[in-house]
Amino acid sequence: MRTQVAIIGAGPAGLLLGQLLHAYGIENIILERKDRDYVLARIRAGVLEQGTVGLLEEVGVAARLHREGLVHDGIELAFGGARHRIDMKQATGGKTVTIYGQTEVTRDLMDARDRAGLKIVYDADNVSLHDFDSYKPRVRYVKDGVTHEIACDFISGCDGFHGVSRESIKAEAIKIFERVYPFGWLGILSETPPVSEELIYANHERGFALCSMRSHTRSRYYVQCTLDDHIDNWPDNKFWDELKRRLDREAVDRLVTGPSIEKSIAPLRSFVAEPMRFGRLFLAGDAAHIVPPTGAKGLNLATSDVHYLSTALREFYSETSSAGIDDYSRRALTRVWKAERFSWWMTSILHRFPDTDAFSARIQNAELDYLVSSKAATTALSENYVGLPY
Repeated sequence: MRTQVAIIGAGPAGLLLGQLLHAYGIENIILERKDRDYVLARIRAGVLEQGTVGLLEEVGVAARLHREGLVHDGIELAFGGARHRIDMKQATGGKTVTIYGQTEVTRDLMDARDRAGLKIVYDADNVSLHDFDSYKPRVRYVKDGVTHEIACDFISGCDGFHGVSRESIKAEAIKIFERVYPFGWLGILSETPPVSEELIYANHERGFALCSMRSHTRSRYYVQCTLDDHIDNWPDNKFWDELKRRLDREAVDRLVTGPSIEKSIAPLRSFVAEPMRFGRLFLAGDAAHIVPPTGAKGLNLATSDVHYLSTALREFYSETSSAGIDDYSRRALTRVWKAERFSWWMTSILHRFPDTDAFSARIQNAELDYLVSSKAATTALSENYVGLPY
């Protein structure tokens, strides 16, 4: 089997890359180690930057997003018992974010690929990457007990933090930067109306809380917890009680509770692998970087990687120029590190750390107070939250 670009991973990064390359006339095959239903069952974030929405529009998969997504002009910061609204649209000259679940983005991209008759190999076992430091890279995998091989020009590793792509790179060729945070997020999904029309980020002495949503009838809530905690320790009633303790009175009075339909604990980490190109292998998305979810950057960083990579490959095939692929890692990492900084900063001002003493708590409060009262600080937060330009 032969193709121009072999894509490892059928998450939103791999699927979006596949659709962009198809639009540019570049052949591609996607390999996914899980089945379709498993991929669609992953519960992930859902705050989309305008740049991400624009890329989905470019490949013709934004109709349902525009029909069902919720456009938000701002966010709310809660601290000291009160809430303060950040008008991001005004601060950025009209930019917004759209609330639309990552699962729905994945579904839309899968459906578009099916309509185009493009190939996804699900349940691809024992995927291995070969000769990507040469001009003739190959990918091997096992399907239904039979070994297959794909010859290709390039390999794109979009297979996440635990995928085979980054693991295939020699340790001496890659540099890892990482910070693991000493807490996690306990999150639940419930069939209840959101407590607010916009996201609420809460700094509280008991720990961080976030009120988010997936639709007008489905809500997503989080509370900061310890790393050694377990969901068995958190029956629904206990979760709702703890969330109420961390919210302002108005939010508590408006909060509609109900049975959880999903519950999980996610650890927080900042992670970057450099570079993001190794010969004819490119890393994109979580295979190359992880951000704490506080800044809503994970999916959006993956799509910006895909933007840089797809335009570089289009330039390679249409203009016979390697300038774009040679510069891919630098361009992508420049934006990655700015998003890493923003996500780290949001995490640091909103969470209670084990060493947070009375002085540190006062500093957090002063930072938040300055943030909501300074036009310059509000603009800086807003510019980063809605997404820095490509």
